[in-house]
Amino acid sequence: MAKIRIKNLLLRTYIGFKPHELNNKQDVVINIELETDVSEGVKTDDPEGIVNYRTITKEIIKHVQESKYALLESLTQSILDIVMKNEKITWGKVEVDKPHALRFSESVSVELEETRKL
Repeated sequence: MAKIRIKNLLLRTYIGFKPHELNNKQDVVINIELETDVSEGVKTDDPEGIVNYRTITKEIIKHVQESKYALLESLTQSILDIVMKNEKITWGKVEVDKPHALRFSESVSVELEETRKL
């Protein structure tokens, strides 16, 4: 098993339910971890034998930039759903930070994880 990490993916989206949040995109920082079996791909050095994390990242970017969510929890779950769509992924964890969401704090984040039932 391998653990793959996509770190500090900085995107802009509509997130929140206050009037100024409904009309202005805000930054979110996304961190993703996933576990997958890479043994076949490593043996053959063939990209077809591994999870294409570039494709997953592109799908997440498109989804986040085009979406509107009131809750950070809902946005985080939707990203985890995209990650877990890939059958080769056995475990995934997504953390989404919303910088400056609270006064006097650097950010607020929500972290969700899922294990594929075999």
